[in-house]
Order: sequence, then C-alpha cells, then structure tokens
Amino acid sequence: MSNDDLIRQVQNTCVEFCAALTQDEVSKFVHYMRFVELGANEMLADIGDVGASFYMVIGGSIQLFQVDGDAEYAVGTISPGGLVGEMSFFDRRPRTVRLKTGDSGAQLLEIKRQMYSRLRIEEPFISTNLLEFVIRSLDELVRELSAKHADLKKLLES
Repeated sequence: MSNDDLIRQVQNTCVEFCAALTQDEVSKFVHYMRFVELGANEMLADIGDVGASFYMVIGGSIQLFQVDGDAEYAVGTISPGGLVGEMSFFDRRPRTVRLKTGDSGAQLLEIKRQMYSRLRIEEPFISTNLLEFVIRSLDELVRELSAKHADLKKLLES
C-alpha cells in the first residue's frame, strides 16, 4: 500500500481520530506508524503478553477471546477505526484477552513504544489528539462493560 493510499485509508476508517487533524498532520502521524497486514484468524497477541505496541484497525477486524483450557470464547470485536492493545501498552501489565484477526484478516497501523515517545516530543498536538482518542476508546469500553454487568446482575437477581 502506498503512503498516499495509507493516509486515505486512515482518514476514511478513523474518522473520529482524524476529525481535528489536517491532511499534513495525518501524514505525519502515519510516518510514526508501521503498516501490518495479517491473514484470517492470525494471532496478534496472547494472554499474558505485555504490550510494547498498540494498533489502530484500518481494515478487517480483531477478535478478542477469553481462554479456558483449550476453548476460546469470543468476547468482543474491534472494527476499523478502533484501537486494540492500548490497555497493556499504557499500563504495562499483561494482556487479559487473546487478540486474533477475523475471518477476513486485518490491516493495522502499529505504534511501538519508542515511536510513541518520539511522537509525543516531536508532534505534541498529534500525540495529544491520539491520547484523547485512546481515552475515549477506553471510556466506551468501560461504559459498555458496565451496562453488560448491570444487565447480567438484573438477570441473576430476577
């Protein structure tokens, strides 16, 4: 994928993140990222791994699994425009879910810790925008899990 195609893909799939950025700023952001393409049902990260990177999904999907012995249980999906791996990246604690691509694979932008550190220093506006996007993503997750927890509690109490 050419750099121009990659920039367009980011702008088309990550609308919320790109809303406050100019085309030049999106181009600068992509410069700090590494394009990763994975095939169907490939492992991105496993339970227990500590994240040295996090990813922006720009195509396909990432499935989240809990594991019990040999059995995997799907607990969520990250679609284009979403982030994956950001929790372990920022808190430096082991991952609690297995991350695998969906049936159509996935196209991702990876940001490694060293490049994130450079982005923070060299492009503070872009890094602040990215951090706010991470916070909104985690907030959405907490709200979704809280609602599911409340629904489950109601079911158990009735």
